[in-house]
Amino acid sequence: MNTITTDNPISSEQTSILACLASILIPASDKYDIPGADDETIMSDIISAAREHAESFKTGLDAFDAYAQSEFDTDFVSLDHDDRMAIVEHFQDNAPHFIHALVSVTVSVYYQDTRVMKSLGLEARPPFPEGYALPKGDWSMLDPVKERGEIWRKAD
Repeated sequence: MNTITTDNPISSEQTSILACLASILIPASDKYDIPGADDETIMSDIISAAREHAESFKTGLDAFDAYAQSEFDTDFVSLDHDDRMAIVEHFQDNAPHFIHALVSVTVSVYYQDTRVMKSLGLEARPPFPEGYALPKGDWSMLDPVKERGEIWRKAD
């Protein structure tokens, strides 16, 4: 990964859990030749983006592992896909705030990846400084407001 270990706000175990969850959210596609959200480069960016939510991510990821231990007597990463999905569904019902944050960070990072943007037929660049052209608006609708003049009292 591109994240320096000392800069990583989550442990290696938590990173493994996060990678499993990311691959559940957005799996790789051979058909479209795009990586899943658990791709090394994308995971590095997810970890960087999760920095501002580091404590809630740590707590949430640890909760996934603790629940796996209590229900299946093994860690989350060692479970098969169906058991992982059962745990995800449990957390969707019981910890929706963490799931929402996880999905939000994962999706926003994933769709910024150059390979993903190209597969969607988009230019792999930020919208600015080049920008995207917007149609000119009709400013004449503001003419009555301009004609009305000032409707406030100036401060002294």
